[in-house]
Amino acid sequence: MSNTATKSAEPLPIAVTSGEPAGIGPDICLRLAERVWPARLVVLGDRKLLAARAQQLGLDASRIEIRHVPLRESALAGRLATANAAYVLDMLDAALDGCAAGEYVAMVTAPVHKGVINDAGIAFSGHTEYLAERTATPRVVMMLAGAGLRVALATTHLALKDVPAAITRDDLETTLRILHADMQIKFGIAAPRILVAGLNPHAGEGGHMGREEIEVIAPVLEKLRGEGMDLVGPLPADTLFTRNVLAGSDAQLAMYHDQGLAVLKYAAFDEGINVTLGLPIIRTSVDHGTALDLAGSGKASPTSLFAAVDAAIDMASRRSAPPAGPPQGRRSHDPEPAQPANHRHPLPREGGGGDG
Repeated sequence: MSNTATKSAEPLPIAVTSGEPAGIGPDICLRLAERVWPARLVVLGDRKLLAARAQQLGLDASRIEIRHVPLRESALAGRLATANAAYVLDMLDAALDGCAAGEYVAMVTAPVHKGVINDAGIAFSGHTEYLAERTATPRVVMMLAGAGLRVALATTHLALKDVPAAITRDDLETTLRILHADMQIKFGIAAPRILVAGLNPHAGEGGHMGREEIEVIAPVLEKLRGEGMDLVGPLPADTLFTRNVLAGSDAQLAMYHDQGLAVLKYAAFDEGINVTLGLPIIRTSVDHGTALDLAGSGKASPTSLFAAVDAAIDMASRRSAPPAGPPQGRRSHDPEPAQPANHRHPLPREGGGGDG
C-alpha cells in the first residue's frame, strides 16, 4: 500500500478544548469515550485535572487521548479561579496553532466562563471574537444549528437599542457573503437557499413600522440576488420560523441575537451547536454555559458536545474528500425534519453564556 493511501486512511485529528476547569467542560469531554468516533479526538486540558474529575465521576480518563496543558493553579468543580483564566486561553491557543500547522483539521470548544476571564484582567467577549482576532479575520459570523435549523446572526451581543444602527448595507452584505460561502465550503451545499428576517414587526409593514427593510435590507438582497444568490426576504420573523416557510431552506439569517436564538434554543437547547463562519479553520462549539452547579455531579448532558464533534468531523471530512451528491429523494438544501427538544438530561445552565 502506498504512503498516500495509508495517510488517507488515518482518522482525522480533531482538537477538543475542555473549557473552564471549574465547569462541566472536563466532565463532558471525558464522556467522549462513550462513543466510537470516526476521527481521532484529542482533548486539550490538564492531565491531573481530567484524572481527578474522572475519578469523581467514576469514569476512565485513560480512554481518551489527552494533550496536556497545565493549569495555573489547582481547580475544583464549581469554584472559579481567576488564575486559571490564562489556562483557558492556553488551550484555545494550542488548538488554534495546531489547526494552523495542520496538526488538527478542526477544533471543538467546550464552554468557557467569560466573567472570570474578564475578572482576571483579560478583555474577552467570547470564543468567536478571540478566534477572529487570533486568525486576523476581519469579520466572522455566528451561526447556531440544531433541530433542522441553521440560524446565523447579522448582529450578536448588542443592546437592543444599538441594533438598528449596526445593520448597515455594507455589514449586511458582508455577513451574507460569508454565510453563503461557508454554506458551500463547510456544509457542501452548492446553491444554498437563505431566508432573511426583517428587523421590525411584520418586516416593517411597508414602512409603517420602520424603514430598515426598505432602505437597508431589501437593497442588499436585490444586489446579491443579481449575483445569483438564492435569498428570500426580508421576511417577518414571526412567520419565517414556521415549518412551511422553512421547508427547502438551508439557513436563516436573523437581524439580532434573540430574534433567531430564542427559536433555536426552544427547539434544540441541549442539542444545539455553535459554528463560527468566516474563519480559515473549522470551529464548532457547544451551545451552553459552564453550569458550575452541575460540574462534578455526573448530571451534565454531553449531547451538545457530541453534536459539535459530529459537525466538525462532517465538515473536515468534506474538505478532505470530493463532494458527493445529495441522498436520493432529497435535495441538498432540504433541512432534516425538526425534532422536539431533548429533555432527558438536565440542561447546562449559568456560566458566561453559551453562544460565544
